[in-house]
Amino acid sequence: MTYAIEVTNLRKKFPEFQLIDVSFRLPAGTIMGFVGENGAGKTTTIKCILDLLHKDSGEIKIFGQDVTKHGSSIKEQIGVVFDDLYFPDTLNATQISAILEEVFSTWDESYYVNLLKQFKIPFKKPIKALSRGMKMKLSIATALAHHPRLLILDEPTSGLDPIIRDEILDIFMDFMQDENNSILFSTHITSDLEKIADYITFIHEGEIIFSKNKDDLLYDYGIWKGSLEEAEELPEDAKIRMKKNAFGVEILVNRQQASHAFQLEKPSIEEIMLFFVKGVAA
Repeated sequence: MTYAIEVTNLRKKFPEFQLIDVSFRLPAGTIMGFVGENGAGKTTTIKCILDLLHKDSGEIKIFGQDVTKHGSSIKEQIGVVFDDLYFPDTLNATQISAILEEVFSTWDESYYVNLLKQFKIPFKKPIKALSRGMKMKLSIATALAHHPRLLILDEPTSGLDPIIRDEILDIFMDFMQDENNSILFSTHITSDLEKIADYITFIHEGEIIFSKNKDDLLYDYGIWKGSLEEAEELPEDAKIRMKKNAFGVEILVNRQQASHAFQLEKPSIEEIMLFFVKGVAA
């Protein structure tokens, strides 16, 4: 299997936060959802991947190449979308094209123009006059117009209404029609990932909790509900995390270790996250 991104034992320390041996791999041709609560380390990890932050230790490869040694050639093949459009807000879409044409040797102005038309983005209106949804679609157009093989997205749908979010997800799915393309999609809106992601990587307090195929993740886990006394009947090796509620307890369990005699609910990605963040060892 070939990988678009390989992160191995990444460490980065700040006075009050650190990444601890962060490791995951994004298979080429797939979408990975990168999830975690605010402050968990998602943006720090992405900035290290993009070599915008100097890592303390570990290895980061994109398309099999070390990002610190082959940064220039690698960045030609990456499109990046952050949670805001980081251009001077007096510029318009046409002026942005003139700038990026000097940055990317593969910049495709005709494709960019087609994207602007498709997204209904005005050519001459300054950024400061655009809605948040329009700014995000403009950011996506600038990320796509040099024909990247990899999109790295940091909270691109945050703060957008469901209709705009759904439209943006369709754009990403169109990008994935080329089976050589890949996406790393950092977000806290897990419902978006349930629609489009192939893999889910969960980071909590600077450490990777799991990095798994999404379908396997949702199949492997189940939620059991009942009283503390009834919970004693569950096999000990099936119990993963527990949360108390007004009616008893909820326990995240490994389906393979729990017999079919126990009635289990299928969890969402968000529910699995909450068990690890808010729950305790069962």
